Amino acid sequence: MWFSNGITHKTLLFILIFFLNIEESFSQNNNKMHAISVFGDIKYDKNFEQFDYVNSNAPKGGKIKLAERGTYDSLNQFLLKGLPAIGLDYIYESLLKESYDEPLTAYGLLAESLYISEDKSSVTFFLRNNAKWHDNTPITAEDVVWTFNNLLENGHPYFKSYYSDISNVEFIDMYTVKFYFSNKFNRELPIIIGQMKILPKHFWKNNNFTSSGLTIPLGSGPYKIDSFVPGKSITYKRINDHWGQNLPVYVGQNNFDYIQYDYYRDNNVMIEALKSKEYYFRHENISKEWATSYNEVIKNKNFIKEEISHELPQGMQAFVYNTRKNIFKNIILRKALSLAFDFEWTNKTLFYGQYFRTKSYFSNSDLASSGLPEENELQILNKFQNQLSPEIYNKQYNPGETDGSGNNRKNLRTALKILKEGNYKLVENVLFDPDGNEVKFEILLLNPAFERIVAPFIKNLAKLGVKASIRIVDTAQYKNRLDNFEFDMVVMARGQSLTPGNEQKNFWSSESADIPGSLNWIGIKNPIVDELINLLINAQDRKTLKAYAKALDRVLLNQHYVIPHWHIKLWRLAYWNDIKRPKNLPKYNLGFPEIWWYNN
Repeated sequence: MWFSNGITHKTLLFILIFFLNIEESFSQNNNKMHAISVFGDIKYDKNFEQFDYVNSNAPKGGKIKLAERGTYDSLNQFLLKGLPAIGLDYIYESLLKESYDEPLTAYGLLAESLYISEDKSSVTFFLRNNAKWHDNTPITAEDVVWTFNNLLENGHPYFKSYYSDISNVEFIDMYTVKFYFSNKFNRELPIIIGQMKILPKHFWKNNNFTSSGLTIPLGSGPYKIDSFVPGKSITYKRINDHWGQNLPVYVGQNNFDYIQYDYYRDNNVMIEALKSKEYYFRHENISKEWATSYNEVIKNKNFIKEEISHELPQGMQAFVYNTRKNIFKNIILRKALSLAFDFEWTNKTLFYGQYFRTKSYFSNSDLASSGLPEENELQILNKFQNQLSPEIYNKQYNPGETDGSGNNRKNLRTALKILKEGNYKLVENVLFDPDGNEVKFEILLLNPAFERIVAPFIKNLAKLGVKASIRIVDTAQYKNRLDNFEFDMVVMARGQSLTPGNEQKNFWSSESADIPGSLNWIGIKNPIVDELINLLINAQDRKTLKAYAKALDRVLLNQHYVIPHWHIKLWRLAYWNDIKRPKNLPKYNLGFPEIWWYNN
C-alpha cells in the first residue's frame, strides 16, 4: 500500500520497528540494574566495594584440606547419571552472585547489569567483556544460550521442570542475551537464570557432554581442577590472575591457593582423621560426636570447637514414606506410624538434649505454620475447604509427644486405635492392611550412625505389629535407588530458603513425582499442593508469600507424608586454627570456605 506522501506500508512498518527498538534500548539503558532482589530490597548500592561480612584484607595462600564421606565417579555435575565429585561449583561462574546477609538478593558477576522489561515478561543480561574461560577464550552470550538449551536437552531431567516458566532465550549480540518468560508473575525467574552455571560451548563441541566420566571440564571460576584420584580425592587450584578477582562480589573471597577433598568411607574414621589433623574443618551434624568425640583434642590450644547461632531456615528432616508404594498410599497408616517415633526419648538419651522437634516444612523461619489457621492463611485454605480434612481447621498439627521416659504406650495405644478405625487388623502381633496384606517395609540408610536412632523406632513399630528392617548401602547405590525411587522409607533432609519458590515444584509437585532424580522422594501427587506451589511462586510481596508458604506447610503436614525429626539453630564447628574466619559471619550462610582464609 502507498500513502500520499510516497511512503509504503512496508517502509512505515520498518520505521515504526526502528523507533520502537530505539525506545526499548533507551529504556534498557536507563533502567539497568546492578542487582536484583525477589521483593526489591537491595542492601548494597551499585558503587559498593565489598560485602559487609568479608575481610577485604584476608591473605591469599595456603592449602586447606577437607573431608567428604563416600566416593565419586564423575566430574560432570549436570547429569542424572554418575556421582559427581564435591566442589565442582568452584570452577564455574554464573550470571549473578547471591549475597549471604540478605534474603535472595543477587549481584552482577558474569553479567555487569540486567534489565527486566516493564511487563515482567523478559530479562536481559549485559555481560562483562573481560570475562574469560580458563583457556582465555572470551565468555559470550553464545555460551549462555548454548548452556540453557543444552541443559534442557541433555542435562538432568529436573532442569526442564525448574526452567519450565522460561519460554525462550535470544542471542542479542556478543555480550547481550535475553530470556523470555511464559509466566510473567513468577518473581524468581531473573534470579533463577542468574544462578545458572554457564558452560563453554567451544569446549563441549569437542567433548561428550552426556558422559558422566572423568574428563576435566573447562570453567571460568576462581578455581580449576588441579589433580584427582578417582573416587578418593580431588584438589582445586586458585587462578592467580582470575578475571573477576577484583569485583565487589569477590573481594575478600576465594583466599586459599588449594582446596583438597579426601574421601572417607566411615564417619568414625573421618573424625579421628580430623583430630590427627589430616584435614582441617568439620561441620558436625551428629550430636553424640559433638558431645563426646572432641573432649581430648580441645585440650590442644590450636584446635577450635565452637557453636555459632544463625537465622537460617532449617526446612524438614524426617523419615519419609514413598507413597508410590501401595503400603503407604493409605494416610491412616502414615498417621499412625508417626506415633511410634519417640523424639523426646531420642533427644534426651541419644542427642544430649541438643535438638528441637521439627513441626514444619519451613522450621526456624516465619514461614512455618503454627496453631490454627487464621487471617490470610485461612482465606487461602477456605478455597479448598471441601477437599481438606476438617482437622486442618480445628486441630493443631502434632507428630506425637512423650515424656521422654521411653514409655511410649499412650501414643502406641492411639496408633492402634487409628489403625483399627481404618480397618487394619492385628492378628497374633502381626498387622494386616484392609486388603489382608502384612504391613512390612524397609528403611534405607546411607549413614550407619542412624542405626542407633532407627533401632528404637523399629522396636516401637513391632509393638504395632509392623515388621520394619534396615538396609545400609554405599553412596553410589544409595543415589541410584533415590534417583529411581526404589525404596520404602528413607531419611530426607530438605532445606529451605527465606524466599521459597520454583524449587518447591521439584520437592512436592505432581509433575516432579515421576521425573527420575527429582527431589520429590515422597511421590506427592496432590492438586491442592500443586496449586499452592504455583500461588507461592507468583506471590508479589512478602506478606502474601508468607501466607501461601504457611498454607502449603499446613496441607503437607496434614497429609502425614513424613515423620518429622529435629533441627538445631546453630552451626557446630570443629577446626584447626590453620584456617580463620571473619569475626562476623553472615546470618544466612557459613560462607565456608569462600570467605575464610589460611592463617599464616
